[in-house]
Amino acid sequence: MIKKIIFTLLLTSLFFCAEVFSQTKGKLVIVGGVQVKNIMKKFVELAGGSKAKIIIIPNAGSYPVESSLEQVEEFKELGAYSDFLLFTRETADADSNLKKLENATAVFILGGDQSDLTRDMLGTKLLGKIFEFYNNGGLVGGTSAGAAVMSEVMITGNELINKDSSRNFITIERGNVETKQGFGFLKSVIVDQHFLKRKRHNRTISTLIENPNLMGVAIDESTAIIVYSDDTFEVIGNNQVLVYDPTNSNNIRQDLKGNLGISDMKLHVLINGDKFNLKTKRVIE
Repeated sequence: MIKKIIFTLLLTSLFFCAEVFSQTKGKLVIVGGVQVKNIMKKFVELAGGSKAKIIIIPNAGSYPVESSLEQVEEFKELGAYSDFLLFTRETADADSNLKKLENATAVFILGGDQSDLTRDMLGTKLLGKIFEFYNNGGLVGGTSAGAAVMSEVMITGNELINKDSSRNFITIERGNVETKQGFGFLKSVIVDQHFLKRKRHNRTISTLIENPNLMGVAIDESTAIIVYSDDTFEVIGNNQVLVYDPTNSNNIRQDLKGNLGISDMKLHVLINGDKFNLKTKRVIE
């Protein structure tokens, strides 16, 4: 009897291990904002093309119904079926929302204010379900705020010291760039978006000097990265992606005014078709 119990436990353990190791992390499509047709066409292709079922999450936007309907129409034009979720934090875990995710082939998070996304979704079963979907090979995408939320350390867009809204992020100083917990699909980088068009260098550099163990992946408008399960990514789109790497920098310092300094921080400027390895921190030749 004891031998039989031990055998059963071992068998159960082996099945559990096989299930765990058979899981394959999915792909991320992170758009720097103002998504263009070639990017969305690629997203639909990765989602399954005509067999795709894409679930849209619009909570970052001020007009979630309108923005969702626009996105549904775009996916329809590209040959894919899509639907959207409407929820607050209180209704996020409704059975109807969780059920819609059951047969999804992709999730796409729209733009707006990334803090609204974390307010409504962090700690919910809904977000847990999306992670489960992703960790079993699913495709998750996001644009603008939906891009910013991908990293664990998330830039909110708010400044803590400079209160002059007409002169945004004019310094590189300690304690000015507000960050909060993001969704954390990417844990080794901080994502920024609308990067070159909105001149967001100062806020990204400031954040990285304060988090020098992380890299910065700064994606411009009409540009995206596709992050694969092996932690490499490929650039697609019309503009550039900048990768800041402070992880082997030195002499991080500040003056009496709080201005920050750093030495030997690397910078990679990537264009359409370029590939980067987040593990080795190198461009793939």
